[in-house]
Amino acid sequence: HFTRQTTPWRDLGWKSMASNISDVASMGGLPLYALVTLGLPPETEIADLEELYRGMLEINNQHGVAIIGGDMVRSPVAFITVGLTGVHEGSPMTRSTAQAGDMVAVTGFLGGSGGGLKLMLGEQAQASRVSAEAADYLKACHRRPQPAVAQGRILSQAGVVTAMDISDGLAGDLGKLCLSSGLSARVYADKIPAHHLLKQAFPEDWLDLALNSGEDYQLLFTAKRETMERVLPLLVEPATVVGEVLAGPRGSVVVIDGQGRESQAKTVGWDHFS
Repeated sequence: HFTRQTTPWRDLGWKSMASNISDVASMGGLPLYALVTLGLPPETEIADLEELYRGMLEINNQHGVAIIGGDMVRSPVAFITVGLTGVHEGSPMTRSTAQAGDMVAVTGFLGGSGGGLKLMLGEQAQASRVSAEAADYLKACHRRPQPAVAQGRILSQAGVVTAMDISDGLAGDLGKLCLSSGLSARVYADKIPAHHLLKQAFPEDWLDLALNSGEDYQLLFTAKRETMERVLPLLVEPATVVGEVLAGPRGSVVVIDGQGRESQAKTVGWDHFS
């Protein structure tokens, strides 16, 4: 999830909370209380921990989250574990309730976090040619993702029942949603929303980043056409219809390119035990 070379302590605090807040957002819930467990090498500086908690408090204050306790242990490597409790007044959205014929949509832009990480790891051969504006945008996407709490609340209250957040990439997470719902899906490459600064920085790779890189923490959701047409105008930020759910091989995702050609998407996603 992070390296000390690419993520300052303050941004690490923000991101460790953001990833958990996003899980609650994906169900249409309100995040409330957090428990934080830290594993720390003995040489960790107190000033670094203060920065870590400043980052946590910055995002928590935006979403009304309180840190109410936790633990601290010695560890050969730094790790952060957050347990977050949220609330939903009705039935939370889940990934197992999609139906054949549903439209597939996503909030925001995709691929920015993966683009930022790629820049910071020096994997872009012409990184020096990326504009300062694009570099700042992409690094912010990776270090300071914005959980879609308001979007999730609106979707759930407007009748959407199927959603999850995009932590492992659109293709991989849509594959998980389809696997859980016993269905398949197709997405259209020319519909996938990618920011112009991502396309500027990675003109050859932006689509792969938008499809397969993770940690965007946007929402992926499905609904019947009439529900989708009703809910999209209600969202505080734009969302984009990118495909549809189909009866077919369970968990399969097909990508249609601009010329109408089909290819099987990579739906494995991140595996902690691979």
